[in-house]
Amino acid sequence: MNNNKNPQDFIPPKTHLVPCRSLDTSAAFDWLRAGWADFRKAKGISLAYGFFVFLVSVFVAFLAWKLGGYVLLFSALSGFVFVAPMLAFGLYAVSRQLCEGKTPDLAHTIRAVKRPLGNSMVFTLVLLVIFLLWARAGMMVQVFFPMGGEPEWGHIITFLLIGSSVGSIFACVSFAASVFSLPMLANRDIDVITAVISSVNGVLRNKLAMFVWAMLICTLTGIGFLTAGIGLIIIIPWLAYATWHGYRAALDVSEWSILPREDSKPS
Repeated sequence: MNNNKNPQDFIPPKTHLVPCRSLDTSAAFDWLRAGWADFRKAKGISLAYGFFVFLVSVFVAFLAWKLGGYVLLFSALSGFVFVAPMLAFGLYAVSRQLCEGKTPDLAHTIRAVKRPLGNSMVFTLVLLVIFLLWARAGMMVQVFFPMGGEPEWGHIITFLLIGSSVGSIFACVSFAASVFSLPMLANRDIDVITAVISSVNGVLRNKLAMFVWAMLICTLTGIGFLTAGIGLIIIIPWLAYATWHGYRAALDVSEWSILPREDSKPS
């Protein structure tokens, strides 16, 4: 009996860690340039999606102000970084279509999102829990630093500084877990655990590059808020496309099969 096997027939088992590449410190600027090129190629979808995010942001801000005043409003605005990656999930399909040399359209984009819907919903739940924990933590800060009546600017700044310090812990966890995992879930047949672990690993192995990327995200998002949310109409799609290119540059997902599009025909 011949037990010899052709080496070409051997398929190594997949690990629960997607290999990551080393990134230059300035890599994020390349992602922004590539993301802007995608935005220009798909202006219609990008602006429509960005306007939807703008409407959602205005509604959440209004609701937070009515329910909890400026404290809950500040918590909701700062907690935007936790849910923004999920708001941009559908846009990863646009970048994917552009990478495939196709002209993206809204119908195909919506159908493409349906494929990884189960995994994306699991991740949405995780991000929602983190957001709720942060909102609760923001309310607890007010307990230790109460501001009755009309608050002074000094008290507001103190609240924001302390709240930001606490929120940075939640933000770092959310950023590391989602920055590469969400575009990966939108593109590859991969489970949530593998995607999250690989994303965190990619961040930890490229700390300087990812710190620059995180600062750029905060800066651009801050500009969006300073324009009463109007800037988010452009900034959110732009960041989503840049994140897609960042994921492709940082992780080697060649061992995982490409997630078939909803409109693709079975082979």
